[in-house]
Amino acid sequence: MSLWSISAKLITLPEVNLANLDLNLLVPLDVLLEERSVTRAAARLGLSQPALSGALARLRRHFDDPLLTRAGNVYELTPLAVQLRRRTGLALAGVERVFASEPDFTPATSRRTFTVLASDYPMAVLGPRVTELIAEQAPSVTLRLEHHSPAAVESGAETLRGVDGILLPHGVLFDLPSADLFTDSWVVIADRDAETIGESLTMDDAKRLPWVFTYHSASAFTGAGRQLQLLGAAPRVQCVVESFLALPYYVIGTDRIALVQGHLARHLARDERLRVLDCPWDVVPLVEAMWWHPTHTHDAEHVWLRGVFTRAGADLRTGS
Repeated sequence: MSLWSISAKLITLPEVNLANLDLNLLVPLDVLLEERSVTRAAARLGLSQPALSGALARLRRHFDDPLLTRAGNVYELTPLAVQLRRRTGLALAGVERVFASEPDFTPATSRRTFTVLASDYPMAVLGPRVTELIAEQAPSVTLRLEHHSPAAVESGAETLRGVDGILLPHGVLFDLPSADLFTDSWVVIADRDAETIGESLTMDDAKRLPWVFTYHSASAFTGAGRQLQLLGAAPRVQCVVESFLALPYYVIGTDRIALVQGHLARHLARDERLRVLDCPWDVVPLVEAMWWHPTHTHDAEHVWLRGVFTRAGADLRTGS
């Protein structure tokens, strides 16, 4: 859907009056920041280069920032442009949500696209059942499962303005509506032939062996990993990989160990080179939930989507 036909209405915000803005510049801004080239962006939008150069000039005046700066033969984003790149995507997604709304939502005939952010863990263990249910109830609906990032999670409320939801365990987001999907445990995966580990993992092993961690920072972490640190057994983190599905590649053939969710571990353990071990400490369970912006709470389309995810979570709990 093109925004070139959208005209601005008088909507006064605390700092910005949209009546003074040309919202038609939002689409070229988004494409320019993605392509980092006037030529490529013009071709993608079906515009002439002079027309898009004019749009870029107006954007530069508005932001009082060059946005794109030449570095040799390529253009780079300015620090402000880096911030704008994610925000323009969220803004466009929000506008599309507005204009895709229907007076009566009928799943069987809807052609709606829903966007949900998640890590590869719920994508792998929950996503297939979600898409199966959507195909049964709403064959023309499209679900976009996109990877979240630590930055997107840190600005959770802002991020959720432009998407339909984000899948995260409790303890990460607060003061936003959510629906619990399923509960999971944490286990440890290791190379089956690793001679540094006995029949079971001990706390001494947890302190001694090198770890592969996921999301290892002050604002991005796994609950079990944070718990291990609080117990005084600071892990010797040798590698950080922001992907649960990639963990086996950093464990097999080494003496490294890694924390992974129980549901996912059952999939990963199909690789006979891996073994799954219980954590040697009393791990707090993981409660995976779907989070959304309060403006979506009573939206009929969103209520249906949440129902699909909660049904898929229930099926995962029962193993159906």
